[in-house]
Amino acid sequence: MSLPFWCIFISALLIYLAKAPVAKAMNEEGGGYDNHHPRAQQARLTGFGARALAAHMNSFEAFPLFAVGVLMAHVTNNHGPLVDILAVTFVVARVLYLALYWADLHWQRSLVWAVGLLCSLLLMLVAAL
Repeated sequence: MSLPFWCIFISALLIYLAKAPVAKAMNEEGGGYDNHHPRAQQARLTGFGARALAAHMNSFEAFPLFAVGVLMAHVTNNHGPLVDILAVTFVVARVLYLALYWADLHWQRSLVWAVGLLCSLLLMLVAAL
């Protein structure tokens, strides 16, 4: 499997790894984790729990654009260092994004979010050029 494909796999895992702090926050809320109504419980989260949920949901939002960018590069036979660097940079940006969101470092989080978005868009452009 190519490095960009591994990055798609890792990015998919990050979506579900980002759920762990949400589950922890839900469990620490009065009454523990409500598996009967988890979304209602998530809607009540504040502070760290709310940020963890937002980071988790944003991971779902960022993933398709990145996966499409990698696949576009692949099907147009664009391989090589640029595609690899963009894919790895996206993954690093997403890991940093989660950490910065959890730590409530808002402008830094927005900056690395933009880096990840730029990587996804550049992967598409590589395929188009």
